[in-house]
Amino acid sequence: MQQEIDQLRLRSIYKMLFEMASGNFTYRIPRTTEDDELEGLLVLLNMMAEEMKTSAFHAAYINPHCTYQILVNTNIIIDKNFKIKSFTSDTPSALGMAEDSLYGKDFSSLLAAESHQDWERIKANLLQDPDYHTSLLLKYVNSDGMLIPSNCTISRLMGSSKILICSVTTVVQDNLSNEPTSGSGRKDPYRADAPVIQKLYDYILENLDAPLPSLRELARMFGTNEFKIKNGFKHFFKTSIYQFYNDERLKRAKVVIQETTTPLKNIAFMNGFSTYPNFSKAFKKRYGCAPNEVKRIPKTSSEEEEGED
Repeated sequence: MQQEIDQLRLRSIYKMLFEMASGNFTYRIPRTTEDDELEGLLVLLNMMAEEMKTSAFHAAYINPHCTYQILVNTNIIIDKNFKIKSFTSDTPSALGMAEDSLYGKDFSSLLAAESHQDWERIKANLLQDPDYHTSLLLKYVNSDGMLIPSNCTISRLMGSSKILICSVTTVVQDNLSNEPTSGSGRKDPYRADAPVIQKLYDYILENLDAPLPSLRELARMFGTNEFKIKNGFKHFFKTSIYQFYNDERLKRAKVVIQETTTPLKNIAFMNGFSTYPNFSKAFKKRYGCAPNEVKRIPKTSSEEEEGED
């Protein structure tokens, strides 16, 4: 029995080393109750991955065979029984799970054991307070048994019994372009700006419910100039700042429209649009149809009773 446990731990270590060699410093190996040299190696490997993630990548060293996406914003909608009802398209790949396996799954089953206590506390608060919301670090477990730490924001949707979980997760994707990166051997003119660009990226994902500041204001906020943040962002993420902000909030809005009965005007406001016409115009341009043309789930009896109250 002990030999089988050791083999599983060794496989986790091999998997972790393979991911790190490919440029992915996201995964962590779950701890066990063992107290031996192998467990010590496991702990050191997790520590090394964390150090490499915060130092090597922030210095803009990029594996030439893949594009390391610093953060991916994923959104999961769960019902009042905490079962998964829907999610954005990036969610399966970000969590390393098959799309079909996520529908109807209890959200807690995605989490590592060390996050279960936090989740139980959140569930209790959600049941007691309809306006409850929180932000914290939760650890997901992918299909290979590896841990994926993710910063999550959890809140109940307006006018609905459903709950929105927004997670910021790192992933690695194949790089199919021939554009030079920091790891290509050529000098990268934006290499020194990578930490600032990442902070800007983080800021946008954390503030999708608010209007995007002007380029001048963003440059002032991050202690740089307009040219650097505009061109640096385009260099690293292959899209403009505004396009990224717009795509991410519209992606989130579409899921909320499809899976809840939250009023469209409220959804527009929740995603940083000052007026519904502006939201409708942007949505139609992105998806080819107006928000009120999207098929929505029927209202449940409990939501009808809430509306009458």
